[in-house]
Amino acid sequence: MSSGPVTLKRMLEPLRWRKSPDQPPQSQRCHHDPFDRDTVATIIESDIVPRLLMAHSIEPLTVRDRPQKRIDDLAVSRFAELPMTLEAAGLLDEVDRFIEAGVSVESVYIDLLAPAARSLGEMWTRDECDFVEVTMGLWRLQEVMREISGRYPSIRQSEGPAPRMACLFSPVPGDDHSFGALMIDDVFSRAGWESEVVPQPVRRELLDAVSRRPFDLIGLTVSRECAAGTLRSLITALRKASANPHVAIMVGGRRINEDPALVADVGADGTGTDARAALDVARRLVKAAPARASSQQ
Repeated sequence: MSSGPVTLKRMLEPLRWRKSPDQPPQSQRCHHDPFDRDTVATIIESDIVPRLLMAHSIEPLTVRDRPQKRIDDLAVSRFAELPMTLEAAGLLDEVDRFIEAGVSVESVYIDLLAPAARSLGEMWTRDECDFVEVTMGLWRLQEVMREISGRYPSIRQSEGPAPRMACLFSPVPGDDHSFGALMIDDVFSRAGWESEVVPQPVRRELLDAVSRRPFDLIGLTVSRECAAGTLRSLITALRKASANPHVAIMVGGRRINEDPALVADVGADGTGTDARAALDVARRLVKAAPARASSQQ
């Protein structure tokens, strides 16, 4: 997991364009153009939002055992406009009203605050706000999450009597942004999986990791444009190197959500549009993995 406090400066660090001599050739890696509006919106969607959810992820005892109230779409839309106009204290008052009404803190994070952060990225893309306004809006949302996380400490699910399933998550090698993989690793850990993450991998490191331990599931996040052939080659190599002949492989992230047909095209077994969906798909894939492997032989 991450080290040190999550500050706005650290969240915006991906905007600093840099090249590394260790990166693969341009034709074989995921890439993006520096400092354009799509880049900022993508970083908010695939990096900053998951980073915030991962860093402040919570599972409060105070609301777990009572019926959970849903946040309706109108309320989500209304709240999404507030980070541009309200200070953090005002946003926190709004969030407190939802929690007092019976909305779980997890739902507040995933269904309310994350869409508000995404909305900032969309406003930037449409040229409806400048970079300073986006930065201030994100800072206010972060302050709200920091306050709530202090009230409701994180709780890991205890290990049950049944063996826990093992999974490994990583961004595609060459994709510099690891926040999505870090977030999904945390979500699966909370759900009882033995989860590991390789936040900044090279291809050989991933292959070595799956050869040493028989993971039930491998998850790859793809937040940038990436050649289908490159991803297909990586998945084929992971299956060949895996210590588990029945390993299930999922792909996810912004790029996959934009083009779900890539899942089958690159030879993956499934995807999930968000963390909740990914958990459900992963359980089904692991359960069905032996039969699926037999049918592919």
